[in-house]
Amino acid sequence: QVQLVESGGGLVQPGGSLKLSCITSVSILSFGTMAWYRQTPGKERAFVARLFNSGATNYADSVKGRFTISRDNAVNTLYLQMNSLRPEDTAVYYCIAGGSKWGQGIQVTVSS
Repeated sequence: QVQLVESGGGLVQPGGSLKLSCITSVSILSFGTMAWYRQTPGKERAFVARLFNSGATNYADSVKGRFTISRDNAVNTLYLQMNSLRPEDTAVYYCIAGGSKWGQGIQVTVSS
């Protein structure tokens, strides 16, 4: 019933920027919390950023100061603005709603 669709991924050079979007089929406020996770081959999914309905956020240490999580309630969309990208940021990124609903994932590759 609930659909989450990520977009905006691709290939960028180190130091570049990319903005991911997660379009939800219902209001993102209905979930209480939204988050981004990422996964690289051979590793478990890792937390990236979380946004609460209150507007509070938290970030993984590895992305603090570089990534920003935000939302646009009017268009049911969650965003992840990624700046100063590093090769270590290469991963499949997932949008998570309410801690239990997952998007299909989208590839982000940072390489020169």
